Amino acid sequence: MRLADVPSVSSELVRHKDIKTTIQPGKPTSVSRNPMTFSLYAATIPSYQQILGAVSGLLTAAEYFCAEKGISHEEIIEARLAGDMQPFGYQVKSTAVHSLGAIEGVRRGTFSPDTTKPPASFAALKTRVADTLAGLAVIQPSEVDAFVGREMRFVAGDRQLAFTAENFLLSFSQPNFYFHATTTYDILRWKGVQIGKRNFTGKLRTRA
Repeated sequence: MRLADVPSVSSELVRHKDIKTTIQPGKPTSVSRNPMTFSLYAATIPSYQQILGAVSGLLTAAEYFCAEKGISHEEIIEARLAGDMQPFGYQVKSTAVHSLGAIEGVRRGTFSPDTTKPPASFAALKTRVADTLAGLAVIQPSEVDAFVGREMRFVAGDRQLAFTAENFLLSFSQPNFYFHATTTYDILRWKGVQIGKRNFTGKLRTRA
């Protein structure tokens, strides 16, 4: 039986959680959703903290591995997956650059590649990650949410890319952040460190 054949129904509103579906005989069904509020802070900072915490754990695992196997720290820190890729130490450093460093770039209005040498020891790498986490911990949600719509630029030599702050964080820095965190993990797996997916995902933000 067609809806149009039911004379007693002129308009019906069907509700399912946040979905509203309006059914009117002879007209296309319209569906609308209540918008979900999700802040720029929530989309960035907690995930930076979660994965950086995991990176800190990966550094500890790498250090134990070197002690157990009797290999030098440099063998891990200088390891790279391919000849044209940056080494482990650079990958770790870049998780800091594309998290706290990205926020600092938005504050300045410009972000440029970090050309400084990466830390050369596990202790120094751990310190870089710890300092980054400490910097992220004091950032207020109101500051990050106020970035929305702000203009900023990526600058590398003569190359410049214009962004809004939110698009810079979500389409440039966040993908870079996950790339370098993943490569950090991949190098350790390749070298034989006994780690798994949970070592990468870190502490999940489960409901209390």
